[in-house]
Amino acid sequence: MSKSFTLFSWNVNGIRAVLRKGFLEWLDHVQPDVLCLQETKACPEQLGPDVLNHDHYYSYWHSSTVKKGYSGVVTFSKEKPICVETGFGIEKFDREGRVVMTEFREFILFNVYFPNGKKNGERLNYKLEFYEVFLKTIDDLKKKGKKIVFCGDVNTAHTAIDLAHPKQNEGVSGFLPIERAWIDRIIAHDYVDSLREFHPEPELYSWWDFKTRARDRNVGWRIDYFFVQKELKKHLKGAFILPEVMGSDHCPVGIQLEF
Repeated sequence: MSKSFTLFSWNVNGIRAVLRKGFLEWLDHVQPDVLCLQETKACPEQLGPDVLNHDHYYSYWHSSTVKKGYSGVVTFSKEKPICVETGFGIEKFDREGRVVMTEFREFILFNVYFPNGKKNGERLNYKLEFYEVFLKTIDDLKKKGKKIVFCGDVNTAHTAIDLAHPKQNEGVSGFLPIERAWIDRIIAHDYVDSLREFHPEPELYSWWDFKTRARDRNVGWRIDYFFVQKELKKHLKGAFILPEVMGSDHCPVGIQLEF
């Protein structure tokens, strides 16, 4: 008997903000098996039972301890995972609340809000170090025979097709050669960019700048991804991006897996 999973990922730019914009109604409508949110900007104790125990979803949170209203991820799952972990066990990264790992029988899922490197050189270095720690973490699990899926806001557009104005942004964090090279390494380590398996076409973006009303003109960046380990590629039945879903400066992305 086959088993299917529909997985969604969405940087909501504040879960309390999207709650005011119909988030729970949207969730009831789409009913994913797993929903990964990034940039929640909240702790679970700041939210009510309508969110924490919504419609039989289990929820697993990793919130920032550096400052309130910053960063944070949550994974909602209809199926109770075998195991849940947060962070890497490295304080400098874990205190920002960026990682939830949920293990299912079929795969391990990482929900990750990768750092943004635009602020200054120090934050860029932090981002690059986070990238290295994350890649080692998933590679170590892969060596143990685990099957890896990871999703989230990677905060980097991979190739020129993944943003509207590549030339103008070659010197901007989010499209620097050193950041893009890390995604090259991810692919070289046998992780598959799921969307590009089904959609090689341009102008598929997941983030638009609020200030310039860039979404109205579809002047965006694709910085939100689902990667699956190459061994899972045969189970990958679809991948999608949902720019019509409003409420954040990002839109949801997703995949369908069948086992």
